[in-house]
Amino acid sequence: MHEIQIAPADVDRLTGLLSRERKDQFDAVAAGARELLGGRVVWNVNATAHGGGVAEMLQTLLANARGVGIDTRWLVLSGSPEFFAITKRLHNVLHGEPGDGGELGAAEHAVVAEALRPDLADMATLVKPDDVVLLHDPQTAAMVTPLRETGAKVVWRCHIGRDTPNALTDLGWAFLRPLIEAADAFVFSRRNYVPRWMASEKVHIITPSIDPFSAKNAPLSDADAEATLGYAGLLGGARDPRALTFTKRNGTVGTTRPHRGLDLTGGTIPCEARLVVQISRWDRLKDMTGVMQGFADAGLPGDVHLLLVGPEVSGVSDDPEGAGVLAECRSRWDGLAREEQSRVHLVCLSMDDVDENAHLVNALQRRASVVVQKSLVEGFGLTVTEAMWKARPVVASAIGGIQDQIVDGENGLLLEDPHDLDALGRALARLLEQPDLAAGLGNAARATVHERFLGDRHLEAYADLFGTLLV
Repeated sequence: MHEIQIAPADVDRLTGLLSRERKDQFDAVAAGARELLGGRVVWNVNATAHGGGVAEMLQTLLANARGVGIDTRWLVLSGSPEFFAITKRLHNVLHGEPGDGGELGAAEHAVVAEALRPDLADMATLVKPDDVVLLHDPQTAAMVTPLRETGAKVVWRCHIGRDTPNALTDLGWAFLRPLIEAADAFVFSRRNYVPRWMASEKVHIITPSIDPFSAKNAPLSDADAEATLGYAGLLGGARDPRALTFTKRNGTVGTTRPHRGLDLTGGTIPCEARLVVQISRWDRLKDMTGVMQGFADAGLPGDVHLLLVGPEVSGVSDDPEGAGVLAECRSRWDGLAREEQSRVHLVCLSMDDVDENAHLVNALQRRASVVVQKSLVEGFGLTVTEAMWKARPVVASAIGGIQDQIVDGENGLLLEDPHDLDALGRALARLLEQPDLAAGLGNAARATVHERFLGDRHLEAYADLFGTLLV
C-alpha cells in the first residue's frame, strides 16, 4: 500500500465559475464540513492511482476537499495478479457480463482476504477511531469489517453497476454481501445500481464531477491542440508543432514530449482530417471493436478518421485484460479493407507521466469533430462529462450514468441499443453533415456540466453524507 500525495486545489478558481448564490452556498457547506470533520482524517482507498475514471475523480475530489481545509488522504492497494484477476471478474459480473467465467466462492474470498492482509496491517497504524474511511469499488470490499473494528466510520463507494440486474449481477452481489454489509453507509452513482437487499437508509446517491482546471480539461485553443498533437507525433503535417506546457497535479509545469509509435497501426493522421474519437480503457465493455466496425460500415467521407485511444496497457495495474482487448482490436483492424485501415487508428498513450497523458487527452478531445462513448455498460462515464465540458458533440450509449448526463437531441445523441452499429453510423453522419447541429449540442453539453457536474456539487453531496454519518 502506498499513499498518493495530493496538492490542495485553489478553490477560488472553482468558485469563480459559479454564480454568487451558488458560491455562497458552497462556502457555507465547506465551513460546516470543516467544523464537523475537525480533528478527523477522511481516508480514501482504491486500487490504482491512474488509468481510470475513479482515480481521476479522486484526484479532483480530494484536491478540492484539501483546498477547503478538510484533512483527506489517498491510499492505493498493493494487491497481486491473482487478486486483480478476481476483482476484474467481479467488475465484469456486476456489469452483467461473464468476464473470464471463473469462480466466485469461498476460495476467492480467501485469496482476496490474504491479498489485503498487508494493506490492512498498514491501515491499522494509521486509522483512528474518529476517522472516516471511504473504500472504493469491489477491490476494497474485504476491508469493511476489519476497518470498522478500528472504531472508524466506514463507507463503501461503488462506482459501477447495471441498470437491470441479471443472474451474473446476483452472483457478484452474493459474493460481496458478506464483505460489505456491515458498512456504515453505501454510495452509488445511480439508484438502479443498488442491490435489493441493501438497507435503503444507508444508501446515498452521489454523481461524480470533473476538474475544469486539470491538464485534461483546462482551456486549450484549437491551434494549441493541433500543435500539441503534432509535436507528440499523433498528427501529421501540423502547421506549428511545438512543445506546450501544462500544469501538473502537484502545481508544477509539465511540457509535451515527442513520442514514437503511439499509433500502433503505423498510419498517419492528416492534419486536415475530421476526427471521430473514443477514449477509454482497453476493456471489452467499452466495445472498441464495435466502434471500429460501425465506423468502417458507415461509408463516411474520406477525410474522416477514427481514433480509438487507450492507455499503454502495462500502465494500468488493476486491469489484467487490457492487453488481450487491445490484441482483439488489432486483429479486427487487420481484417479491414486497406482503405478503411488507413482511416482507423489504435492509439496507446504512455502512462509514465499521467499529467502529460491527460494533456494529450485534452488535445484529442478538443481536436475531435465527434466524441464517441459506445460502451455496452457504463457506471457513470466521466470521459463523456469531459468531452461535454469541451463543448464537443457526443454520441454515446443510452446506458448507465450516461443517461444522467445526455438528453438525446438536446445536448448530445444517444444510441438506444449500443449493439446497433448502423445507428452509430447514422449518428456520426448526421453530426458530420450538420455542423450547426453539432455546435448547438456541444454548447448545451457544456452548460449541463457547468450546472451539474463541477466540484462544488460533488463536495456538497459528501458533506451531506458526513453530516448524517457523524451526528
